[in-house]
Amino acid sequence: MRYPTYRFGLALTLALPGQTLFAQEFARQRLEQSRRHHEWVEVKRDGRTIHCFVVYPEKKEKTPAVLVIHENRGLTDWVRLVCDELAEAGYIGIAPDLLSGHGPGGGRTSDFKSADEATKVLYKLDAGQILADLHAVADYAKKLPACNGKLAVCGFCWGGGQCFRFACERADLSAAFVFYGAFSHTRDQLSKINCPVYGFYAERDARINATLDNTKTLMQQLGKKFEAVIYPGAGHGFMRQGDDPKGPAADRKAREDAWKRWKALLATL
Repeated sequence: MRYPTYRFGLALTLALPGQTLFAQEFARQRLEQSRRHHEWVEVKRDGRTIHCFVVYPEKKEKTPAVLVIHENRGLTDWVRLVCDELAEAGYIGIAPDLLSGHGPGGGRTSDFKSADEATKVLYKLDAGQILADLHAVADYAKKLPACNGKLAVCGFCWGGGQCFRFACERADLSAAFVFYGAFSHTRDQLSKINCPVYGFYAERDARINATLDNTKTLMQQLGKKFEAVIYPGAGHGFMRQGDDPKGPAADRKAREDAWKRWKALLATL
């Protein structure tokens, strides 16, 4: 596969951009209390700037990187918290803001007045641009000095679908972790997957779960590894809701169980 041309740029900031209307206070507090190294970077691709949030683990040895694809709300505080949680588990977490350049005044997620506005713009993004942005950030992550060259991808909600799609397009992934994401795939697309795909789904999410049987069948016919777990009582978005101490008990339990499974799978990379 021929990847798009790009160039890398780095911009470090000590202050995090304000995300007042996108703030999840529990996530912001945990980010502020984290002892791990956080930074904002800019990845340049064909004249386009992709703003990314990166968190590094406290390890002496190099480690795999995990590309985090955000929900349909854009790059929120909670998505940044996922990067921190991955670093806490021992991995580099990097989350690109795929709304970079599409916010008011050419801004990004934090420049929208509401999550609804961000979502409306997100669903109008060009599929080719999304894929090219993800390739550029993946290339950047693999070349980080602290990375051992291994790369996995994860995605949540809208990002879960993009995660599955990216696994069909990126040949060097070590694993893909799809969290309650729908993907309108074809047999030809799935045939290109080279890595195991692990699914995390909610019991109370019929819209997404309706796609599972067909996916399982096609992946099995193609000899591809696809392991899906449905978490009892959980609702769509349970990883975010379960991170919130005030979230539904079923979502908090599902999030806890999903993280145990996820960390065990990451350890096999």
